[in-house]
Amino acid sequence: MADLKPASENTRRQFLKQTSVLAGATFVATQTGIPAVHADGSDVLKVGLIGCGGRGNGAAVNATRDQNRAVLTAMCDLFPDRLEASKKNLREGLKEKCQVDDDHCFCGFDGYKQLLETDVDVVLLCTPPHFRPEQLAASVKAGKHIFCEKPIAVDPVGVRSVLETCQEAEARKLNIVSGLCWRYDKGVQETVARVRDGAIGDIVAIHENYLTGTLWHRGQRENWSEMETQCRNWLYYTWLSGDHIVEQFIHSLDKALWLKGDEPPVVAFGVGGRQVRTDPKFGNIYDHFSVCYEWADGTKCFAYTRQIAGVFNQTEDFVLGTKGRAQILRHLIEGEESKWSYRGKGDPWMYDAEHYALFDAIRSGKPINNGKYMSYSTLMAILGREVCYTGQKLTWETVFNSSQKLGPDKYEWGPGVKSEIAMPGVTRFA
Repeated sequence: MADLKPASENTRRQFLKQTSVLAGATFVATQTGIPAVHADGSDVLKVGLIGCGGRGNGAAVNATRDQNRAVLTAMCDLFPDRLEASKKNLREGLKEKCQVDDDHCFCGFDGYKQLLETDVDVVLLCTPPHFRPEQLAASVKAGKHIFCEKPIAVDPVGVRSVLETCQEAEARKLNIVSGLCWRYDKGVQETVARVRDGAIGDIVAIHENYLTGTLWHRGQRENWSEMETQCRNWLYYTWLSGDHIVEQFIHSLDKALWLKGDEPPVVAFGVGGRQVRTDPKFGNIYDHFSVCYEWADGTKCFAYTRQIAGVFNQTEDFVLGTKGRAQILRHLIEGEESKWSYRGKGDPWMYDAEHYALFDAIRSGKPINNGKYMSYSTLMAILGREVCYTGQKLTWETVFNSSQKLGPDKYEWGPGVKSEIAMPGVTRFA
C-alpha cells in the first residue's frame, strides 16, 4: 500500500510541523472560498449510519457536532427494533441534525446495500466486526467517505480484503478514518511522539494492560432463532467479534504498534482461557489473554487483557526504554535527567476529533487513509488470539497469509454458526 503512514508516525517535531501546516491550510480554505462540497452550494455533508448499537449511536453524535456541518440522513441495522429505538433517541438528542425519513431506514443483512444507494456522502460503519470487510468494500465501490470502527475484521482473510479495499480508496481519493480513537487524542499523540523522538532512549519493552469488568448481554428469547441470538449477543462469538482481545484490547495493541512505527511484530506466544465465562450464553470467547509479542529488533510487548467482574482493573501502556520510562495514558515521561507530563488542553475529545479530521479532509481535498495501521493492529490482535487458542508459537507471516475465514458463507435467520470453545494443544490454526 503506497504511503499510508499516519501523521503520528513522525517524530514530535515533524508532527507539530504538520499540524501547523494543516491548520493553516484549513484557514486558507475557509478564507479563499475553495469550492463547496456540493454543487448546490451547500457544504453540509450527509451521513449514513450502518449499525445502530451503542457505538453507532455515539458515532452519529460525534459526526454531527456543529463544527462538522453534517446531518444524519440514513440509518441501517440488522434488527427493526434496534433501528427504531436508535432513531427515536437520535431524533430527540440531535434534533435538527437528525433528518432521517422513514424511507431512508433499512434493515436486514443486506440493508446496508440499500443505504449506500442513497445520497449520503459519509458512512459510519459500526456493525459487528465480522461484517466490516464486505461493508467497507461496498462503501468504497459506492464512492462514499468512511468512518470505520475497530476492529476491521475477525480473521486474516478479512484483513487482507480490507487492505485491498483501502488501496482502492486511496486511488479514488476517498477518505477512511479508523475508530482507533487514541490516535486522535492530543495528550497521547504528544506522549507517543516524544517517546518515538528518543525521550526515553530506545524502547526495550512495552507492557500493555486492559483489565476490565464484564460487558452487556441481551439475553435469549424463545422467538429468537440461534442466529438472531448470536447476532444480538455478538460480543460472545468469535466469528462476530473476534473475541475481546480483538474487539476491545485492540486499542492497547494499536498503541504498541504505533510506538514501534507501525512495524508489526514477527512472532508471538501466549496463554488464555475461559475461567469465569462458563455458561453457554457466553458463546465461545475467552475471558482472559496474556500474550508476548516480539519484534525483529528484539523489543517485546507483554500484553494482558481480562474481562472478569470483581477483580483488579487497570488500563495503561507502560514503555521501558534505555534512558527512562513512560506511561502513555497518563501522558507521563520519566527520563534520566527530567520528568515531563502533558499540560495541554484535551479539546477536542478524541471521539469528536477523529470525525473532525475526516470532515476536514473531505473539504480540503487532502484525503486521510488509516487503512494500514487499522489493518495491522487488527491482525496483531488476531495473532494474539490464535497463539492463545492453539497454545502454539506463531509468526506474523503465517497468520497474515492464512486462509482462516470465520462465519457462514451466506447469512440467513435460523441455525447459528457452530461455535466451539478453543482448547490449547487441541485446537489447530488454519
